[in-house]
Amino acid sequence: MLVVAAILALVAAAIHVYIFVLESVWWTTPRGRAVFGTTETQAVETRQLAFNQGFYNLFLAVIAAAGAVALFLDESAVGATLVIAGCGSMTLAGVVLLSSDRTKTRPALIQLAAPLLSLVALAGSAL
Repeated sequence: MLVVAAILALVAAAIHVYIFVLESVWWTTPRGRAVFGTTETQAVETRQLAFNQGFYNLFLAVIAAAGAVALFLDESAVGATLVIAGCGSMTLAGVVLLSSDRTKTRPALIQLAAPLLSLVALAGSAL
């Protein structure tokens, strides 16, 4: 189950790297605006906020990926700690998005599914 937890943590990390790119790199582009449903004016006005938020997602991805690597290297305590910190934060951020705006159910589930499943697999592994 640790391998499953690690793989799911890497999937969660990849999703959050993509979110980082959307928020910090593509925010004002037509593609970024289409994903978030913003106008060009809104995107320009919120660019700094999105840039910062994107880096939060990148840092969570790094934490989860580092945890997955540690699990693969048989460093269970360190790996589990990092996966719990990274994937736990990702999951809770998805819950916040879901509870704050029900129209964002799909993106919230995309954001929280893989990290939540990683945590479930980790819990089922009986370190």
